[in-house]
Parts: sequence; structure tokens; C-alpha cells
Amino acid sequence: MSTPSTTTYVLRGVRPYGTDPVDVVLADGVVAAIGAPGTVEVPEGAHEVAAEGGSGGTDGGTEGTGLVLLPGLVDLHTHLREPGREDAETVFSGTRAAAAGGFTAVHAMANTTPTQDTAGVVEQVYRLGQEAGWVDVHPVGAVTVGLDGEKLAELGAMADSAARVRVFSDDGKCVHDPVLMRRALEYVKAFDGVVAQHAQEPRLTEGAQMNEGVVSAQIGLTGWPAVAEESIIARDVLLAEHVGSRLHVCHLSTAGSVEIIRWAKGRGIDVTAEVTPHHLVLTDELARDYDPVFKVNPPLRTAADVEAVRAGLADGTIDIVATDHAPHPVEDKDCEWSSAAFGMTGLETALSVVQQTMVDTGRMTWADVARVLSQNPARIGRIDATQGRPIAVGEPANLTLVDAGATRAIDGRTQVTASDNTPFGGMELPGRVVATFLRGRATVLDGAVVDTTSNPQNTALEGAGR
Repeated sequence: MSTPSTTTYVLRGVRPYGTDPVDVVLADGVVAAIGAPGTVEVPEGAHEVAAEGGSGGTDGGTEGTGLVLLPGLVDLHTHLREPGREDAETVFSGTRAAAAGGFTAVHAMANTTPTQDTAGVVEQVYRLGQEAGWVDVHPVGAVTVGLDGEKLAELGAMADSAARVRVFSDDGKCVHDPVLMRRALEYVKAFDGVVAQHAQEPRLTEGAQMNEGVVSAQIGLTGWPAVAEESIIARDVLLAEHVGSRLHVCHLSTAGSVEIIRWAKGRGIDVTAEVTPHHLVLTDELARDYDPVFKVNPPLRTAADVEAVRAGLADGTIDIVATDHAPHPVEDKDCEWSSAAFGMTGLETALSVVQQTMVDTGRMTWADVARVLSQNPARIGRIDATQGRPIAVGEPANLTLVDAGATRAIDGRTQVTASDNTPFGGMELPGRVVATFLRGRATVLDGAVVDTTSNPQNTALEGAGR
């Protein structure tokens, strides 16, 4: 669909953070007015988005019960694959999927080809994001050259580049050398950066295929012990304390990891942690059928671990939900388990999974959802001057409108991402993103991605139903 010519919108009967209905006017890239329904002055020609999710001109639309309005979602952990693996995803297709999922900013992980370990490569990814126009793209710089874990990458040059990198990670690989990890933590202090660690002791996970436990023993797959994650986290929080630096723990997945983070925070260590949507709901029992769609790093854990990470997210021990969106082409997943790639897509289902596991169960409010999916990731990534802002007059209009009462069947073949390796295929999930706004410009309306750029890929993607 095409973008309406107007850049002014009125959102009728929406509920900020799930509170009482209000009307919200977006103009000139900011929230221009908020007031009780029918009380705000609406500029002539404004495009109306009604409470049921319908949209039309100022003379159309109907009253409704209201939709939940949230700050635009921010993902601290996205794999966009470009450059190098455009057969799986591109910056264009991946950020388009992000907008469809309610995101207005993503952090693009460094394990591309070439690796995002120089100022030149991170600037390339940054500019590709600007050209696409769906969301703000903030490249994550590699900690080590080529992700090889032997020599620090050009951290300072990436920080000073046009991309202004503040998050550094070898995600996909662990910075396993403690001396190198210490040096990285010391280095990033100079520009208020953070090292985001993929916590996996490599010698404890050689040949590992899934969580080590009852299921792995019964079906004969090499186990991946929880201690491989927990031992690295324990080491790194102590290193962060020693040098007085910021540490972020990627895709935490075990009950023991939650306890280590809780202990570290109680000690005053500057550590933050994330959990993925799939680790909030899926367990290692799904590996019994050897379906590689459920093969992921870190692996799906036990029901007890799922309960522990939900509790940790609810009480604030875990700071954010990050998708770890990891698209793969069909041939990398449609094969035997041992040969399949690790990873799952997640941008288009993240909000629904958080609603199902945390909001609909009463463990979190919509204000909490805004905290873990917008405000905290923006703060950790140091983009909180523009993203994750409060819904208030004068603030940037980076917003997401979700119909929390809707349900939808998930089908990877019809998702916007270029790959269909979703673990939620065939499942019914709650919630539907009705609209997404990036600085007041609609990137999603009526649940459909809007053609916001002149990029010729728009036509091709719309025609393919992607």
C-alpha cells in the first residue's frame, strides 16, 4: 500500500500503555497533542486511525474500545545478514519485517561477511538502513577482528564513525579469552560503550546440538550444558566489576544464569541482560521430532528454565526482550538436525509472545512491555535521546499501535522477512500490530507495511507477497 500524502495523523480512542482511551495527534514528526476523545484539535486533512484499527480520512472512522499505544519497539539483537548472506535476509527485507513487528529501531549484529569490525563496514550497514527507511538501523561492532577471538577490532574507529557504534559483540561466538574480554571492557569505557557477550564456553559445547538433559539423553543428541553459559556470565560480571565497565549478556537462557545476574545486580555491578521470545515459551521437548526449526543457540531449555526467565523478566533481573532474529535460507534449515543452522526468526512475533507469556498471564503490564521492549533497549544501546521515549507531547513520534484483542495464525511463508524459519508456525498468537510510526511517518497501517521509499525493491516485494 502507498503512504497517504499527509504527514499528520490522528489516532482515535487509543490507550497509551493500556490506560484510558485518548486521541493523539502526530504532526511534524512529533506527538503534537493528546487529549480525551473528541477534545483535541485535528488539523485539516489529517489521516485518521480509528480504535478498531481501521483508517481513513478525517470524515471516516468509527468509535471503538481502543488499541494499546506503545513507544516504538527497539531490538538490541537483530541479524540482518547483509553484507554477505543476502540469500537469508537483507537490510531492506529485515527492517521491513521489523516495522511489521512494531519496531522503530534495531541493532544489527556484526556476524556478516565481511564482518562488521571496521568503520567502513558499519557505515555501509548504517547507510543501507537509512536508504531502506523502515526503521533506524544501529550497527553492532565486532569485539574482535573477524570474530576470531584473537585481536581487538577497531572499536574506537567504529565508535567515531557515522554509525556511532556503542554496542560491541562477537555474537555467534563467545569472547572466551578472559584477557581479551577485560581489554574490551576497558576500551569501551572511553566512549560509554557496552560489550554484549554471547555466553558460551566453547570447550564445553564442542559438537553440542541441544540442551543437555533428559531429552538429549533419550533422543541421542549431544548435550549443551547450562554451565557453559553460566560460567562465562559469572566470569564476565566479575571482570566488569573489576574494570568498572558496562556488560550486557545476550540471550540468557537458564535458571542459573538468572541467579548470577540477580547476584551481580545486588552487588552493584553494571550488568544488563536479555531474554529472547522463544526462550520465554519453548522448551527442549520440541527437539524430540528432530525438526531443525527448533535448533537454536543457546538451545531451548527445560520448562523450569522457562519459568525462571519469565520470573527474572517480571522482577527486573532481566532488563529486556531481544529477538535474536536469525533468518536462514530453506536449504540451511530443511535438512537433518546435525547439519542445520542454529537460529530462528523473531521480529514479527516478539510482541505477541511477550503478550501471551507475560501480559495475558498477569505477570506484566503494558507499561512493563514498553520498558523491556523499548525504553531499556534504547537506554542500553545509548539511543534513548530519540527512541524509547515517553508518549508525551513534544516527544518524537516513534510509536506502535497494537490490537491486543486480536489473534492470528502464524505462517512463516507469509511473513515479511525473507526467510520462513519461525518456530511459531501453525500456532495462534495474541495481538496484531495495526500501525507503526517512525518520526511521525507511517511504516505500517491497517496491519500492512507501507511503501515508504522509492527503493525499487518495494515493488518486487509487494508483488511477491513478502
